[in-house]
Amino acid sequence: MWQSRTKTDLIIEVWEKLDCESIGKREIEAIETVIGEKFGASAVESPMIIARLLADEGAELRHAEIMELDVVRRTESPYDAMFRNVLKFADFGQTLASLRRLENLRKKFTAENDREGLRLMRDVALKGKSRAQMIAKNEKVSPAKRAEKAEIAEWFTIWLQTPQIFESWITLRQKSPDFLKRFDKK
Repeated sequence: MWQSRTKTDLIIEVWEKLDCESIGKREIEAIETVIGEKFGASAVESPMIIARLLADEGAELRHAEIMELDVVRRTESPYDAMFRNVLKFADFGQTLASLRRLENLRKKFTAENDREGLRLMRDVALKGKSRAQMIAKNEKVSPAKRAEKAEIAEWFTIWLQTPQIFESWITLRQKSPDFLKRFDKK
């Protein structure tokens, strides 16, 4: 039905098909629906981005409706609750719990073929790795804490690369002579 090959062209094509004088909530939602059907839910832009593109094409905007819709879209992410407080890595125990929560989410999103969930889950893990690396390089932090954060960054790396073997790997890693020598406080 739709001829456009790019998202931008499709937004304009849908707007032209709607044959409306101004753009508001109803029109933006119609465009979002078509974009989602053709390119997937993760391709849908925010209402403000769609409105700006159409304004550049000459559309008259009903600003209040668009702003209200944009606020609703920004606050309704179904992923917010899933990722709230998932990332904690003050110590090895918290890190392991975080990685296990991420693994549970990875399995859930994989089973549901939820690419957006998988992308967000990976972003959270990359953020954890990045923060751990940043602390590991910070010379104001104690050498012991820097070593711990470098180890934690490695855990994130292993999980990101091969999540299926992480549990076996972490069990072996925590029993390894190197790990025990560096981190066992017994």
